Amino acid sequence: MKVYICQCNLLWCDREGNRAHIEELLSQAGESGWTQGTAESAGIEAGGLIVLPEMFSTGFITMPAGEAESDGASLGWMKAIAKKYGCAVAGSVATEDRGLFYNRFYFVKPDGTFVKYDKRHLFSFAGEDRRFTAGSEKVITEYNGVRFFLQICYDLRFPCFSRNILPNPYDAVIYVASWPSPRIGAWETLLKARAIENQCYAIGVNRVGKDPSCQYNGHSSIVDPYGNASASCAEGVEEIVSADLDLDSLQAFRDKFPVLKDADR
Repeated sequence: MKVYICQCNLLWCDREGNRAHIEELLSQAGESGWTQGTAESAGIEAGGLIVLPEMFSTGFITMPAGEAESDGASLGWMKAIAKKYGCAVAGSVATEDRGLFYNRFYFVKPDGTFVKYDKRHLFSFAGEDRRFTAGSEKVITEYNGVRFFLQICYDLRFPCFSRNILPNPYDAVIYVASWPSPRIGAWETLLKARAIENQCYAIGVNRVGKDPSCQYNGHSSIVDPYGNASASCAEGVEEIVSADLDLDSLQAFRDKFPVLKDADR
């Protein structure tokens, strides 16, 4: 399966503007082949996965009143994009649901069905925990034969929650993020660690640009089970890159070197 990671700038609390901007970036990729990585073919191929950053419609907000979505507009937009390209679309949205606020990860399939994951580890350093409600469920979803584990930004720092456990392992973990430039070294190191220790692909999509509090420089990448980057975005620029997830190679590696069977439970 081909995975497309969309490293982009986000307009502060401009939901319609961000959706339109991302749609234009995807259009450029689809029409002109503005992608790189291991893929040789141009454009966005049906059957793949498009991954967007954390809170892609607003930027990372900690004051959600009046900004979090309760109308499902971004979810509806994701369904439309998934149908247009014949790909699954993943990303998180600041969401209001029955009076509570969630940093909610949507994984939307081309047929319009979706699963959701509410961020488990809220970023208390920035006050996210004061107004958002933490999730508790570990969410793994299957798409085109690949089992994806859904995670958001700060979750990357907590390996126990992301432990890949037999007999129901996942094949790839997705981290959508708004990870600031000063801590980007931790982002890169932890992505590799999660891939290596869980014997899986780690897909990390971070934004670029700035918001009222932070500067972001991207470093989005797809890391293979050996800790090597299959594809990576250039620093500080908007870019869509792609790489293939090779499940045959992953399973051969797991069979030859069965780390997961010895993992802590």
